[in-house]
Amino acid sequence: MAKVQNPTTTTLGYALFATRWLQAPLYFGLVAAQGVYVYKFFKELWTLILMCVSGHATETYVMLAVLKLVDVVMIANLLIMVIVGGYETFVSRIGLQGHRDQPEWLSHVNSNVLKVKLATAIVGISSVHLLQMFVDVHHTSHHALLWGTVIHMAFIASAAILAYMSGPMVAHTDRAHADRSPATPATQAARPQEHERGERQQERPDPETPAAAPALPRQADPDADAEARIRAAGFPARKLLEDFDEQHPRAFDREAVARLGKADFVTARRNVVFVGPPGTGKTHLAVALGVRACQAGHRVLFATAAEWAARLADARAAGRLDAELTALDDHPLLIVDEVGYTPLDPATAGLFFQLVAHRYERASLIVTSDRPLGRWDEVFGPSAPALTDRLAHHADVVRLDGDSYRTRRATSAWAD
Repeated sequence: MAKVQNPTTTTLGYALFATRWLQAPLYFGLVAAQGVYVYKFFKELWTLILMCVSGHATETYVMLAVLKLVDVVMIANLLIMVIVGGYETFVSRIGLQGHRDQPEWLSHVNSNVLKVKLATAIVGISSVHLLQMFVDVHHTSHHALLWGTVIHMAFIASAAILAYMSGPMVAHTDRAHADRSPATPATQAARPQEHERGERQQERPDPETPAAAPALPRQADPDADAEARIRAAGFPARKLLEDFDEQHPRAFDREAVARLGKADFVTARRNVVFVGPPGTGKTHLAVALGVRACQAGHRVLFATAAEWAARLADARAAGRLDAELTALDDHPLLIVDEVGYTPLDPATAGLFFQLVAHRYERASLIVTSDRPLGRWDEVFGPSAPALTDRLAHHADVVRLDGDSYRTRRATSAWAD
């Protein structure tokens, strides 16, 4: 039974959540502080150049001056981490997906990860300060050296404790977040089907699950963040490229699948289309690439074409279709399974066109279908040419030929 929310409580919650924007000026203040450090850096550099040109710079002075410059740069780096990471975590998401200069930590930053990175940055700055003291040891008291060393070791111990504690904390937080993720009416309606599908998969092997030994390159075990993304993606089952039976399809592009397994197509905002008869492994490969994308730090959302149609139709009926398409931008990869298995009316075909057009050159799609793109007019009608043009423009189309894995297993069982 659906839970009825109190409108007053909901409004108050949104209002309190909106107060996060009060923090935005604080980050602009840190930007100004970074400008101060830029001024300090060039001032120290100019002083060092003048001392070297005049011949008054000793070796010790040069080392101390360079360490000061390094110190300023490291603090400026710390500021960048706080500005970008803190703003992304506590104020509003920064849309840098696919940017060539995106920091590797930005896509999965959270408050615990940010604390650990800040702690390690502080340890680095403390190391530079301690090195300055040892370089200028003749002008540094033993008392100052002792306490400098003790403080530095305290920073190291604190960073180690934070790093040790952040693992379970992140896993617990992400698990709770995944469990509390709000479901749309379409996903709620689809859950009984997914539950039945899961029960069937426990009772018997999945039709597209192979029995052959793995041949594709193996992937390292994902971390807690990746596991949370995999759980939130809504995959019908966990499929891996290593488990795909390469010997079952009569023909498919193994090199293309291995290349796609690196998940670079998500960063490049390219699409993937798996085409082939039922039971040839299209869903297996789509889910496996989705798992790889989750392990690479990307958020993924999986649903069948019928489920996507219901979700978009509900959004249109509620007058929030544009908002729904924009919200899906938070997922760099969407997977649309079983295109062509269910006939679509013109209005629903138009919704799919809007989805593909909205994500064109903006984010990635993986689509599985039982018919080639040239026959998609049988599914989408007049919308098909424009839809396939945008979908295939930046896409890898992988054709799988062969008999159904389900039929083969049923025939084998009958023969036995």
